[in-house]
Amino acid sequence: MTSPATSNRSRAWLTGVREAIPLLGGYIPVSLSFGVVATQAGFSTWEAAAISTLIYAGASQFLFVGMVAAGSPLWLVVAMTLLINVRHLVYGPNLAALLPRSRHWPWLMHGLTDQVFALALTRLPQLPAADRFGWFTGAALLAWGVWIVGTVVGATAGETLTARWPLLGEVMPFALPALFLTMIAPRFTDRRWAVALSAAIGSALLLTIYGWSNVAIPLAAASGALCFYMVKFKAERRSS
Repeated sequence: MTSPATSNRSRAWLTGVREAIPLLGGYIPVSLSFGVVATQAGFSTWEAAAISTLIYAGASQFLFVGMVAAGSPLWLVVAMTLLINVRHLVYGPNLAALLPRSRHWPWLMHGLTDQVFALALTRLPQLPAADRFGWFTGAALLAWGVWIVGTVVGATAGETLTARWPLLGEVMPFALPALFLTMIAPRFTDRRWAVALSAAIGSALLLTIYGWSNVAIPLAAASGALCFYMVKFKAERRSS
């Protein structure tokens, strides 16, 4: 006989899976695109799948295969991949206050992506504390599993699909930027976020134009974060 506690955990897990389904509209095309890009860069299907399983960080994966294909030194590839993922040092502490203690978190945090973080930050405060672990597990595992499957499909059949439907090949490279655009667009309704995002976008464009594209993402992110906290600091000074 199933206990009420087990039933509640299962319900929370299934709720996490169900509520993460809308994320797949971005995960599927981007993972397919990564599979195609990885094989074009000389990686095998299994190597592409291993990258999606172990690294599991959209933009970093594209950077990783691009730098390896270009013959960049290993230390630089690793350093740049880690640098792009520094944002997770901000994600973790923000979610920690909303989640119960568990010995499983070091493993489950591997499933923390930009999209899962955005969804969890909004949804977790609305859930009972006892349901939050199950909800996060369901949402994170669904996203991770679909990302890996999409990579394998893209690596094995991506070129066939793009050969049959050439327009698909033209659209897929824009999947990742479009995914991030849908995440940040609603934030422009807030003045503080609008200033920070504008600073990040402007910095990234200038760095790219002047040939600093390799460090454009981390430096632009840093400038956006600085503006975000400066706006708050000035607002607090005016009110005091």
